[in-house]
Amino acid sequence: MPRPETKRSSGFFKGVLDGLRSSVSQRSECLADENLQPELFRILKTIRHGFPFQPTAIAFDPVQRILALATKNGSLRLFGRPGVDAFVQHDIDSPVFQILFLVNEGALVTVCADDTMHLWNIRQKMPEIVHTLKFQKERITYACLPFQSKWLYVGTERGNVHIVNVESFTLSGYVINWNKAVEISRKSHPGYVVHLSDNPVDPNKLLIGYESGTAVLWDLKNKAADCRFQCSELLRSASWHHEGRQFMCSYNDGSLRTWNIRYPSKPESVLYPHAKTTKDKNPEVCHPINKVEWRTARGSDSFIAFAGGMSVEKKKQNPCVTVIHGKTTTVLEMEHSIIDFITLCETPWPGDYQDPYAIIVLLYNDLVVIDLTSSGYPCYQNPYPMDLHESPVTSCSYFADCPNDLIPALYSTGTKGKKNQCFSEKEWPVDGGGWGISTLSYPEVIITGHADGSLKFWDASSVSLQILYKLKISRIFEKPKPLSTGEHEDDPFAIERVAFCPESRILCVADASSHVIIFEFQQQEIQSEIIVLEIPVFYETDEDLDNPDADVAAAYQQVKSENQNSASNSDGVRTHCGYIPTKVKSGVLKRNPGFQAEIVCLAPVINKNTPLHITALTINAAIGFLWQ
Repeated sequence: MPRPETKRSSGFFKGVLDGLRSSVSQRSECLADENLQPELFRILKTIRHGFPFQPTAIAFDPVQRILALATKNGSLRLFGRPGVDAFVQHDIDSPVFQILFLVNEGALVTVCADDTMHLWNIRQKMPEIVHTLKFQKERITYACLPFQSKWLYVGTERGNVHIVNVESFTLSGYVINWNKAVEISRKSHPGYVVHLSDNPVDPNKLLIGYESGTAVLWDLKNKAADCRFQCSELLRSASWHHEGRQFMCSYNDGSLRTWNIRYPSKPESVLYPHAKTTKDKNPEVCHPINKVEWRTARGSDSFIAFAGGMSVEKKKQNPCVTVIHGKTTTVLEMEHSIIDFITLCETPWPGDYQDPYAIIVLLYNDLVVIDLTSSGYPCYQNPYPMDLHESPVTSCSYFADCPNDLIPALYSTGTKGKKNQCFSEKEWPVDGGGWGISTLSYPEVIITGHADGSLKFWDASSVSLQILYKLKISRIFEKPKPLSTGEHEDDPFAIERVAFCPESRILCVADASSHVIIFEFQQQEIQSEIIVLEIPVFYETDEDLDNPDADVAAAYQQVKSENQNSASNSDGVRTHCGYIPTKVKSGVLKRNPGFQAEIVCLAPVINKNTPLHITALTINAAIGFLWQ
């Protein structure tokens, strides 16, 4: 009986399709000419959100208060006050390893790994390159651009220093050769240039640091070395005291050495900040101190900030930035590896008291700003959407022209009950630039689903994304049993599909375990029970098609009983007949204001040895239907 009905229905649909084809062919003859052209529908990138991928360099303009970040693929991000965000890309995808601001001039220089230097004009809406200089025979290792100087100093792998005129962006012809800078009696090469900086009170004196540990104070006017500082340890960085009589160097052995330009024969002090003295009265072996910055404060002790230098004996030590202020040493642990850091000071003049107030730390996956003026050195609350990929994004939905009351409702609910995370009470220190016409006339919302089972609601109405509300679906399920040693499985709550109705505020979510969860938005706390529905999916095989009398209900009951028998041993394990879903919390539960789970649909698969993955999900709140 089913066979003839199938044939009749297929013939009926064939007739309908033939009628549609004939009607379309008749209407095609009457189509009017259109003026629409392909170029009118080009898709363009307007803005980028999130943390720059694989960052390599950072710089800050202390007058215009603009922050610049560069990446491995040659891109450049400029940040100012929240809403000021620009993205540009070098023509060649070469890593940028250094950024130098022309302070308060609306320009900066990028130094790339392909030995090119680019001068950028950032005074306009879209920054652009105005000059490019490429080194042909030597590789660039370090560059320095002093405050209000027209000379750019460039150190190379060969140990030479070249001087570039910033105005014309051309080589001046003045070269400091390594064999003239180091001792005449020295025959070995001092290594590549790792540091360049001018004396804070005498711009005619240039400090050159070489990899081998040698440092030279060069007299630019007389073209000769004033004094040399020798150390057997590999040099990593250097920083001047504002008076210009001393400077501090960090070394590969985890030490900080202070040198006086009047007594260059030996350092004034040697400090191993994180090394204890062993029984042999020698300091412990420490990691290198990659960078040090020495900043003075009026009426207070100076600040010494450095990255690295921890004892090798301390295993699994997180990357850290250490701040020494007087007799107090504070270790600030970071969650990711440190790329670079810079100290923000009240004045750009190097010969004056700097009065540092913050430290910007560029991490591999984050940007951290530390408040030096508050007790305990708390972090500033970052206004940029840097945590967009805190957990990998697995789903993204965009909603335009939302109701005007949606964003305020999400924001007010999302901020309720937030725990104090001990952020600094000070305003975000990067507040340069000016707003353009960025706010839209209609609200926009972006919902991102993540691999850890969380959803984030973002306000996308302006240039910068603003977090509104966060939801985690794992809270409505019982905690799964841990996997046995050596086993690995993806998070069963990873978000795969999202359907949302902005008018009714009904949210539907499908995760990797084939759960479909329906949420309703409530601004009040309630207590209720979550409804659980089981919707079995019968996977038809060729054998099933040949057997139209197969009893789906009986097959489902058999699968359900098998799953219940094996559920006592493992939660969320794949079996030959389907996938055992994680158990929903039972009983009357307390629901916080916001999106509250009303229904959880379970979709076990029958006659298939792999779990079901929902590929489409939509909802129509007007008629109360959900399709998946």
